[in-house]
Amino acid sequence: MGNYLIPANTKKSLLIFGIFNVFDLVLFGIGLAVSGLLLITLPISDVVMSIIAILPGLVTGFLIMPVPNYHNMMTVLKNCFEFFTNNQKFVWRGWCILDEQEPKE
Repeated sequence: MGNYLIPANTKKSLLIFGIFNVFDLVLFGIGLAVSGLLLITLPISDVVMSIIAILPGLVTGFLIMPVPNYHNMMTVLKNCFEFFTNNQKFVWRGWCILDEQEPKE
């Protein structure tokens, strides 16, 4: 037969909590650390300064947020960037009677 069904979640056991890579958690930890340092060092007297202070944590949290059909938002943004910056010339390689070469005698 040779027909095997591979479960969709076979790679989940390689991820931390079934969602995150090590790089994702390191990135989020750095973002939270920078936000913590900014909260300590900046004078949080108004809303603008508090938003600036927590922005690194929010941005890194957004980047590692899981998305259906992709790993996370960082993967989605990377794929969009590659799609729009790479060559978009698609060569037709389908099957057609005009694509066939004449048999050599």
